[in-house]
Amino acid sequence: MNKEYITPNEWSIIEEGFDTDNVKSSESLFSIGNGAMGQRANFEEDYSGPTFQGSYIAGVYYPDKTRVGWWKNGYPEYFAKVLNAPSWIGIGVTINGETLDLNNCKAVNDFRRELNMKEGWYKRSFTATLQNGMSVAVSSLRFLSLNHDEIGAIKYTVSPIDVEADIVFTPYLDNGITNEDSNWDDKFWEVTNVRSNNNQAFIEAHTLKTIFKVCTFMQSELVFQNENINIPTKEEVKELSVGQTYSQTVPAGETVSLIKYGGYCVSRNHKGADLSKVAKSILKEVSAIGFDKLLETQKKAWNEIWEMSDIQIEGDVKAQQGIRFNIFHLNQTYLGTDSTLNIGPKGFTGEKYGGSTYWDTEAYCIPFYMATKDQTVARNLLQYRYNHLEKAIENAEKLGFENGAALYPMVTMNGEECHNEWEITFEEIHRNGAIAFAIYNYYRYTGDYTYIPEMGLEVLIGIARFWEQRATFSKAKGQYVILGVTGPNEYENNVNNNWYTNYLAKWCLNFALEQLEKVKEGYREDYERIIGHTSLSKSETEAWQEVASNLYFPYSEELGIFLQQDGFLDKELITVEDLDPKQRPINQKWSWDRILRSPYIKQADTLQGFYLFEEQFSLEDLEKHFDFYEPFTVHESSLSPCVHSIQAAKLGRMEQAYRFYLRTSRLDLDDYNKEVEEGLHITSMAGTWMSIVEGFGGMRMRDDKLSFNPRIPNQWKSYSFKVNFRNRIIKISISAKESRFEYQGTSDMTIRVKGKRVLLKPSDETIIKN
Repeated sequence: MNKEYITPNEWSIIEEGFDTDNVKSSESLFSIGNGAMGQRANFEEDYSGPTFQGSYIAGVYYPDKTRVGWWKNGYPEYFAKVLNAPSWIGIGVTINGETLDLNNCKAVNDFRRELNMKEGWYKRSFTATLQNGMSVAVSSLRFLSLNHDEIGAIKYTVSPIDVEADIVFTPYLDNGITNEDSNWDDKFWEVTNVRSNNNQAFIEAHTLKTIFKVCTFMQSELVFQNENINIPTKEEVKELSVGQTYSQTVPAGETVSLIKYGGYCVSRNHKGADLSKVAKSILKEVSAIGFDKLLETQKKAWNEIWEMSDIQIEGDVKAQQGIRFNIFHLNQTYLGTDSTLNIGPKGFTGEKYGGSTYWDTEAYCIPFYMATKDQTVARNLLQYRYNHLEKAIENAEKLGFENGAALYPMVTMNGEECHNEWEITFEEIHRNGAIAFAIYNYYRYTGDYTYIPEMGLEVLIGIARFWEQRATFSKAKGQYVILGVTGPNEYENNVNNNWYTNYLAKWCLNFALEQLEKVKEGYREDYERIIGHTSLSKSETEAWQEVASNLYFPYSEELGIFLQQDGFLDKELITVEDLDPKQRPINQKWSWDRILRSPYIKQADTLQGFYLFEEQFSLEDLEKHFDFYEPFTVHESSLSPCVHSIQAAKLGRMEQAYRFYLRTSRLDLDDYNKEVEEGLHITSMAGTWMSIVEGFGGMRMRDDKLSFNPRIPNQWKSYSFKVNFRNRIIKISISAKESRFEYQGTSDMTIRVKGKRVLLKPSDETIIKN
């Protein structure tokens, strides 16, 4: 596959020319979604070449039984699968009796596809010469409605080029689908009803085990010479699929279009017995609106999203395309309207990693949603974790923890742990700290403290109980240690005293203690309720204080740096620069044994701590640790370049920061990891936003105020972004010469720019010379 076959464009992802080697990758890159459902950019018509078929419904999953060589106590019973849902996009097409299949055509010319990010639609067009000699021009335009999030629409158009042709469309629904990554090839779906009625069709089915009931539906109409033909000429109802046939003889140069509406009604949102009735109501509503008006409302809805979330870059088209691609997919994946949903690492673009929730949400995604949406969106993400607190306590109990200690899962759908690699499931416990930090981060940015007494304090208590029990007192060291963990660097497992994990544990214990006192003083009723519910005692909080005050941190006096973990300096310290390029990426070239013994770091580990807690360390501290650890970092995690970009910018190393930015923003577009066909890296896309806003823009919270330290890469003429800070909108525009702050609010606001106090006035623009 050509690594860089996507045409640079500020607002669109464009592919020109048909190459079968690119099909699966493009299916990922051109994926569409609306927060409630999504789909890979599979062809509507038949395609016999290699393809990864994927349609997904938010919150619908299957508990696929864990596949491991031998069982371990505490192991989760299943690995949750983001479930491939019934497909509604299919449209069989025949021209003079021959099936249209781009893999079998004599020629495919003028192939072009475009994902228009500004307006939220996906279009594909081409001319094809079939084996029977017929040549046709084809175009399809597809979108998933933001305003009617249970429906999508397709307009599929065919035009014979040279001679008259009999065109037959067969729109269909298909429930005969499987997951690419099934552990045991289980049957995931049970179909209960398949039926066709005039121009509508329905498949009712439910998932096995989880019993999510889904009605997949469609309605089609043929448009020829400005007339709608709504009645199909033939219907075919099978056990797992249903299709309807529309036929039309079309003169050369004229066009015929099939308009198809389709989507899902789910028992998550409606009564299971009412799904078919609801589906009919939806179809009636959207067909009355019509394709063109639905598309117009789609454009308006995306315009509203971009009005707040866009980042504009002048002078660097590839950088501009990269950030908009990231922002677009974040908004396609999660819009914040449902606190039972979260942000899966692949979103609606693939199945890898299973589960819908990782610690990525708290560490990377919440800052994006806090600043570009209303604060209720981020609050819903935090409420998601509160709703799963009892499951987190159960997860900890399975591992031997007691008394309400909570261990949040590494991977989850419903609060239960469903990750099945022991070195992650049992040992990558730093995820607990990311959740506590997100509570702190939400409060300090939004100023909304109410989450903590209402929900957050109980979460903090459960997390603090876990850390206190997880620590062990070492008589040899005279301090508490945390043994047998995996830090963010998953290329080293089962290590002792990972610095980042230990630092998070100390911080979490202290933060929980601070919030207990704050809630006790200001929210007495909530405090009494929480103490009564958790049975928290003074002896417990004293134990938390004891552990927090005496945690051990590995440190090298010689180098003057914290060590990533005990024994890190025992490794053969060969930097990445001196590693044979033919050995990269090491996760594809080396045995796991060799990786574990190496010094190579998958993503920011110690430096992740310096990112989260930068106020606790000097610039000199950061520089010393960055200079030591970054040269050993292979950046083979999608979450790695963004943190390093932010820190390089803070250190004034703008060329390095820019390189890291390009890598995170174009990770999928340029397929750095050679795996984009499996799906996109959705959660790391929030890190791309952070690279600009926190990295180049230098945005921070300091003393309860926004602070900026603007910088700009040499490759850019200017860039701008907006943030919603406590319901006050600020637009920041930065060039080499100056920084402009446009403020939308009702009263004066004070910020800091490069350490100096700046007063912003409503509907005014303030200019600071750089």
